[in-house]
Amino acid sequence: IWTTTPWTLPANQAVALNPGLEYVVVQAEGPRGRERLMLAEGLLKDSMDRWGISHYHVIAYGRGDAFEGLKLKHCFYDREVPIILGEHVTLEAGTGAVHTAPGHGLEDYIVGQRYALPVDNPVGGDGCFVAGTKLFEGEHVFTANEKVIDVLKAHGALLQEARLSHSYPHCWRHKTPIIFRATPQWFIGMEQAGLRAMALREIAKTAFTPDWGRARIEGMVKNRPDWCISRQRTWGVPIALFIHKVSGELHPDTPHLIEQVAKRVEQAGIEAWFSLDAEELLGEDATHYEKVPDTLDVWFDSGVTHFSVLKPHAALDFPADLYLEGSDQHRGWFQSSLLSAVAIDGCAPYKGVLTHGFTVDAKGMKMSKSLGNVVSPQSVMKSLGADIIRLWVSATDYRGEMSVSDEILKRTADAYRRIRNTSRFLLANLNGFDPRLNLVAPSDMIELDRWAVARAMQLQTEIVAAFRAYNFHQIFQSIHNFCVNEMGGFYLDIIKDRQYTTQENSLARRSCQTAMYHIIEAMVRWLAPIVSFTADEIWRYIPGERGESVFLETWYQGLFTLDDGDRFDRDFWSRMIEVRTAVGKQLEQLRVDGVIGASLDAEVDLYCSPEWLPALHQLGSELRFVLITSAARVHPLEQRPAEAVESGITGLAILAVRSAHTKCTRCWHHHEDVGSNREYPDICGRCVVNISTDGETRKYA
Repeated sequence: IWTTTPWTLPANQAVALNPGLEYVVVQAEGPRGRERLMLAEGLLKDSMDRWGISHYHVIAYGRGDAFEGLKLKHCFYDREVPIILGEHVTLEAGTGAVHTAPGHGLEDYIVGQRYALPVDNPVGGDGCFVAGTKLFEGEHVFTANEKVIDVLKAHGALLQEARLSHSYPHCWRHKTPIIFRATPQWFIGMEQAGLRAMALREIAKTAFTPDWGRARIEGMVKNRPDWCISRQRTWGVPIALFIHKVSGELHPDTPHLIEQVAKRVEQAGIEAWFSLDAEELLGEDATHYEKVPDTLDVWFDSGVTHFSVLKPHAALDFPADLYLEGSDQHRGWFQSSLLSAVAIDGCAPYKGVLTHGFTVDAKGMKMSKSLGNVVSPQSVMKSLGADIIRLWVSATDYRGEMSVSDEILKRTADAYRRIRNTSRFLLANLNGFDPRLNLVAPSDMIELDRWAVARAMQLQTEIVAAFRAYNFHQIFQSIHNFCVNEMGGFYLDIIKDRQYTTQENSLARRSCQTAMYHIIEAMVRWLAPIVSFTADEIWRYIPGERGESVFLETWYQGLFTLDDGDRFDRDFWSRMIEVRTAVGKQLEQLRVDGVIGASLDAEVDLYCSPEWLPALHQLGSELRFVLITSAARVHPLEQRPAEAVESGITGLAILAVRSAHTKCTRCWHHHEDVGSNREYPDICGRCVVNISTDGETRKYA
């Protein structure tokens, strides 16, 4: 046999062979003279080379199962051990014959149970061989290795010893080597009262986020052994049982005794058990029974919170809506909660389970002080604010590992500023707006404003669904895209003209203020669960009467959708965004070439196919407001001049030039009628109307 733990040889109870492997008996001339050795045929050459034996020949063959039950002499004790069979024996290393000590390893224990082998554990809790252990009494297991080797030599049982480097189990907390010892424990039987089957049934009923969580915990429950709930620790919740000193049986009055102990613990805490003299409760029986010194598995502690927290409080519901923890808890809290609840109530303690990955650095490395890659939340809050951390959490797909670094947080802060700037613009342009007096009915609003509110309504529907599905990163992406592209990159840019040039109480201005009011009322609620401090700040500046806090509100109900069959529907404005983007690229080229400064310095002619012509014609003269140019004209594609350039949109060519007209000092549009009114020599006719009469009429933009 071959082993890397000589100290376990005193506990040897058998030698295991693989039933399907071929074994050989060889006669060899080695350092110890002529001897017969039995080992797996597949390891014969490597073993002989390793032992330095060159002269040998095979004298017998046989499969592993042919040797089952044969008796061998223990390597140094005066006892016989059997040959047993086990599938865990492989040809990866050694000789194909495995030393088996059921008291010092799980595989050995399992195969030993099949053969009713003694579970001998001669090692105490201090790591030393217990009194009565022949040859090694009092010796610490790690120092005993050398002594075991000496004993093997003395008995002529050592073929070879060598130093080698191999993996060895270590304590995850202390980083020190550990040993395995078989000790009496308390278990919850997975087959008792159909516990495993009921747990699997409840898993099938539970909603898991992500979906793969179900298969993960299901596989664990299907294949897990009985649940060991006892621990040998000096702290923890006691297992308040009395057992017979000889038989180990529970005291016949155990339920009553547990109740008595519970009352004492209620009064004095768990120390009441540890300081309890057994005679206080057992009387004369104390001579035959002793207290169990074990404590409960901490996963049992946390696993019964459904019973100790949810059940006693009327304000809390059982089962819980959601259990939330890291993905490692399929093996831990989620499973201990499930098993205890199924055992007590016959159902899962939760309706849903959500798991998240762990935080790593930008390179995917685990955070560690020694690596110097830890990002401190406290320092981030001091430099960037708590909402940046909250936004990073919501922006990150928690279903996998979550990367964070100073650079990632900087990008998050940039995204936050875009959302904040959009909110600031909306609030600033609601100055002087009173929703009780100035709110415009949806049917009277400008078409572009109606679209903006309807787009917010569509987005709110998506956000609510994403919240319900716990897809928080999609919520961030949707709000960010809405602020950057549809608001900042389109709508808010267009309405600046109406905000700043039309009369204060005109329909054109109040209509876009109405849209902005509806949008910020909805948006502050979208943001509240994510960037809570910012949402609270926004809430205080929105005009109109409102409740004390946004966190006491529900989703905004003032949004509306566009009517079915509306000429200016969502598809129409999506196409206008597409056209505006294409025009913007041409204007940017003119800007780079030094032809224009701002987009209002330009005039645009659009040459369109029949697919585009009707839609663009619908806006009439107000197309220029959408494109933010001083003029915008629409022509059939066949009239396209040579200098018109492709737009990147099929059926649309663009000719953008610098306007030849004078710039109005009020609205900054270039127009041929600037100075036509002697009283206002520096402004255009449209601005004169907005100053001196009821103001211009807008329908579309």
